[in-house]
Amino acid sequence: MMTDDSIGIDISKDFLDAHRLNDGTAKRFPNEPAGFHALATWLGEGIPTRVVFEATGAYHTSFERAFSGKFPLVKVNPLQARRFAQACGTRVKTDAVDARMLANFGKALDLEPDQPLDDKQYELKELFSSRGGLIKDRTRLINRLKTQTLALVKRQTRARIDQITRQLKVLQKDINARVKDCPNRARANTILRSIPGIGEVAAATILIEMPEIGTLHKKGAASLTGLAPMTRQSGKWSGKATIQGGRKQLRDALYMPALVAAKHNPDMRKKYRRMIDQGKPQKVALTAIMRKLIELSNALVKADREWAPNGGVRQKRTSL
Repeated sequence: MMTDDSIGIDISKDFLDAHRLNDGTAKRFPNEPAGFHALATWLGEGIPTRVVFEATGAYHTSFERAFSGKFPLVKVNPLQARRFAQACGTRVKTDAVDARMLANFGKALDLEPDQPLDDKQYELKELFSSRGGLIKDRTRLINRLKTQTLALVKRQTRARIDQITRQLKVLQKDINARVKDCPNRARANTILRSIPGIGEVAAATILIEMPEIGTLHKKGAASLTGLAPMTRQSGKWSGKATIQGGRKQLRDALYMPALVAAKHNPDMRKKYRRMIDQGKPQKVALTAIMRKLIELSNALVKADREWAPNGGVRQKRTSL
């Protein structure tokens, strides 16, 4: 049974501070499985309209996995939540105050619950996070190798680089296998790979970082990626439009595909050249291609169609 209520959950390393907006009750629970069970009991049989919490990295993951699909979770950006608190005149920052603020935030903006994620999505996310850490380690070692002079040290560094490269291949192989395990995810992967410029890694990144792919409207896909241009204007003054926010890992993963698409995707190449000829900086033109790529990806997955030249599409699957 759904109840018209908004719950705020402030998540820290050790505790979950909960606040129920309807009656103002608050309680603290341990951030562990026993605490999750106690929180579920405290919430009662009536399902609230939303349960709002901030993205806090490793601290919120277990909570999200425990309650996703069971309660209408709403994960919000900590900066946006803090700005809301400041706009309300709240300067005090404690766990209890933050929980109350999150409940009010969800109610005031009538936030819609996030799409529930399955366990395989979390597993893919963990694998992808591990892959990102290895890439950073390899990049750091490659840069260090350039300044090393001793043969022994250089030999050890190269050995570690080779080891990380092998580990990356194993991780990518496992990611690909898990993507293919789910028919819907496998189909979306096939559609994404049909787009010139989007390769194995980029397709996997989109599926992992944007599980909503295929369910968003055109502007929503660009906004979620942080590629929607933000107009800056006040009175007679008009500044340059900028991009901001969004999911950085996804945005970073679209950069190389945009470079490839600007050369080998006929539609994208035409748009890129037109912007360059108009005097637009290369960075601005590439950002526009990145935005077009994610919008196209979302549209094709939504339509269950693969890419074809000249703006056309082809459909290869009739049913799963």
